[in-house]
Amino acid sequence: MRIIMAIFFAAGFWATSLVPVSAQLDFATKAKFAILMDHESGTVLFQKDADLPLEPASMAKLMTLAVVFDQLRTGRISLDDEFFISEFAWREGGAASGGSTMFAELGSKVPVADLIRSVIIQSGNDASIALAEGIAGSEQTFALVMNEMADEIGLTNSNFTNSTGLPDPDLRTTARDLALLARYLINNYPEYYPIFSEPDFLWNGIRQSNRNVLLDDGIGVDGLKTGHTEAAGYGIVISTTEGGRRLIAVLHGFDTLRERAEEARKLITWGSRAFEQVPAFTQSSVVGYANIYGGAQPSVALEAEGELYLYLPRGARRCLSANIVYQAPIRPPVLAGDKIAELRVYCNDQLIQSAPLYAAETVEEGDLMRQAIDALKELALGWL
Repeated sequence: MRIIMAIFFAAGFWATSLVPVSAQLDFATKAKFAILMDHESGTVLFQKDADLPLEPASMAKLMTLAVVFDQLRTGRISLDDEFFISEFAWREGGAASGGSTMFAELGSKVPVADLIRSVIIQSGNDASIALAEGIAGSEQTFALVMNEMADEIGLTNSNFTNSTGLPDPDLRTTARDLALLARYLINNYPEYYPIFSEPDFLWNGIRQSNRNVLLDDGIGVDGLKTGHTEAAGYGIVISTTEGGRRLIAVLHGFDTLRERAEEARKLITWGSRAFEQVPAFTQSSVVGYANIYGGAQPSVALEAEGELYLYLPRGARRCLSANIVYQAPIRPPVLAGDKIAELRVYCNDQLIQSAPLYAAETVEEGDLMRQAIDALKELALGWL
């Protein structure tokens, strides 16, 4: 049984108070799918159909890069390793394919460092396939690795079928999952993240410019990936430090390159200026309680991991509501630090942030009398 409890915010206002702030939250974009997320807290500042499936095009290469970076981190491959350009990589992703390519020669060997730069800067399909084949033997097997890692990251609405993002009926993700993936890359691989802002890439005597034109706009953009197919339109995953904090944005479904750049610029500029930081809970403060079935005490205190901050439209604090959600019954023993529940924060019924909650104390199994009382309670009322 899933238990949902409304809670208070430590900031001093009712969590269940709902006051319209549509004027502050309104933001119009021509994107079919969009999301704007605060990098540090994970707060969603804006969303439009962020959980509907979309065709990611080359933005799917961010998942390819996540696998490659993980392989580098664990020592399974190195930047100096050289991967073979197979006939499949050359035919499907090379110059003859008509798509984005690094112009790698058939049968050549290319260092992993150069393949990575091609994927990030030029969006080379041949480079993506070469990395997939070099790591997993085939692109099909590499896709299994991609999906396994996507599950670990928490990309619950994604399915990856290739390393390139080339059209496939089973390839899908969402704007929210792409934002979470970008956040994961920034947090976990800071040593490689600067590559996303490199202006160009030279290979085979051909200098190719970074496809993210917002890098030169002076608005703090330093990544991450563009994408385009005829069916899906133009999309982009970007991050900026404009305004003193990092934001992540995903926009997709535009008709033109110019429209993509203009709308992306507009969204991140709005996000960097229109919001304020609101403290929700201090470190080690009790967020709420979860009931324990048959425990030495009837409930366990819950706390977040460190301090919890939200970002809200200026003057819109009273829009907040929050729930604690967990699966009941929770049976002892419960150890301090166990992940027990999830905090879900809303602004005018729109989910803006979620955070795991942990047991703040240990609760051992109760005596027979406590177990009998809880058993009767479950029979009479269901578990509360």
